[in-house]
Amino acid sequence: MLSKASEYAIRSLVYVALRNREQERPGYREVAREIEAPEQFTAKILQTLVRQGLLLSIRGRGGGFFFDDKAKDLPLIEVIHAMEGYKLFTRCGIGLSQCSDTAPCPIHHQYASIRDQYQQLATQTTIQMLADRIAGGEAVLNRLAL
Repeated sequence: MLSKASEYAIRSLVYVALRNREQERPGYREVAREIEAPEQFTAKILQTLVRQGLLLSIRGRGGGFFFDDKAKDLPLIEVIHAMEGYKLFTRCGIGLSQCSDTAPCPIHHQYASIRDQYQQLATQTTIQMLADRIAGGEAVLNRLAL
């Protein structure tokens, strides 16, 4: 349902949140390596997140990416909107330009229900909640070594 950019953005933000808890500010190379994403793509995503005001950065030695200590928790929906705009939660499930309750596509009603549930999940879930789950050992952010 999400674009690769949104997936990597969420994973990047969770990783940054985890490192910030350790009083560290990771650079884009470290973030890319740890979330298993291409470096240059990760750099562009992180730049977008900084431009959108969802993340802060400092260049140079001792620099990196970090959250404002005074910032509120960041809902996933804000990240998705920053990366994809608002269409994810309004567009047709099979890509028709004209799809509505009065002129539905073949999957309109089923897809609309799923899309609405996903929007609710993205609204109620924050980056910090995901970081808590990983820090608590309930979830992982990258592949486990075999």
